[in-house]
Amino acid sequence: MKISTRGRYALRFMIDLAQHDTSEYTALKDISERQGISIKYLEQITSLLSKFGLLQSVRGPQGGYKLSKKPSQYTVAEILRITEGDLAPIACLSTPENTCPKKDECSTLAMWEGLYEVIRNYLEGKTLEYLVAQAKTKSFTGPDYCI
Repeated sequence: MKISTRGRYALRFMIDLAQHDTSEYTALKDISERQGISIKYLEQITSLLSKFGLLQSVRGPQGGYKLSKKPSQYTVAEILRITEGDLAPIACLSTPENTCPKKDECSTLAMWEGLYEVIRNYLEGKTLEYLVAQAKTKSFTGPDYCI
């Protein structure tokens, strides 16, 4: 399974919004500069995320974007499903019912189902709040001691 640029950038965009949440709307230009992602690409991502209710937006000079709920209420799985589609490792697991004609004799199906369960559980267990906390620890260089 490979996550596309759109999925990775969507996560970076959402983390940025959560990190800079002041209850005000954040201009796309500001996020574009901080993340090094073109405004045009971010517009595609925000359109998709807004369509599914993950963002609130306002047009105009004071406009921009903000999260529609708390960072703890977004899962990585939710964001990636919107941007990537289904996260199943094989096509026959991407629908609620496996309609593959070889499903009863497939010697690898159980392994793929196990992998899919691990992927789902891992990504459902990671929230936007978690990613923000991880970003904070990564940028922390430790105490500044002077003698």
